[in-house]
Amino acid sequence: MTEKIDLFKLHKAEYASPKKPAIVSAGKGKYLSVAGKGGPGGEEFQSKVGSLYAAAYTLKFASKEKGKDFAVCKLEGVFSGGAALADLPPEAWEWRLMIRMPDFIKPADLRVATEKLREKGKCPDVEELEFVDLAEGKCVQMLHVGPYTEEAETIQQMLAFAADEGLAPRGDHHEIYLSDPRRVEPARLKTILRQPVG
Repeated sequence: MTEKIDLFKLHKAEYASPKKPAIVSAGKGKYLSVAGKGGPGGEEFQSKVGSLYAAAYTLKFASKEKGKDFAVCKLEGVFSGGAALADLPPEAWEWRLMIRMPDFIKPADLRVATEKLREKGKCPDVEELEFVDLAEGKCVQMLHVGPYTEEAETIQQMLAFAADEGLAPRGDHHEIYLSDPRRVEPARLKTILRQPVG
């Protein structure tokens, strides 16, 4: 029986979900990703989420057949603008959606998966998928419970905590989606918010 690698569990310290702001250290990770622009509920966002998951599961099943299985991780997103994001209208948001991947998944594997999905004709954004590496280092992190539209208060708590620690925000705002908004009501959505600091 093939052992299944679970990157979320292997890196559980990075995916801590404290109810109050806390410092975490986010090491280097490899991600299957796709970039876009607009509000999280928008058509482009939803389309690219679909393509990202389709490719992630295609890669998983192909790898499992070769004897290396892995769990498909939670959806993550980084939003350009960092702490100033709240001052921009959602239609101006630039983001990169990501799913963490094990190191043994290579660009050649993605090319094969992309070809399979292209033949099925179901994922219009599959040509835009790529691997990116991310190493954020020291970050402030906190669990947000509730609608995405109410994240501002949680972010302010995180920034106030960082300031008290003598730290300033840097880089992009990062979100890790623990809940599926198609199955969980907005008031109960759980999202890990992460802000790199220095």
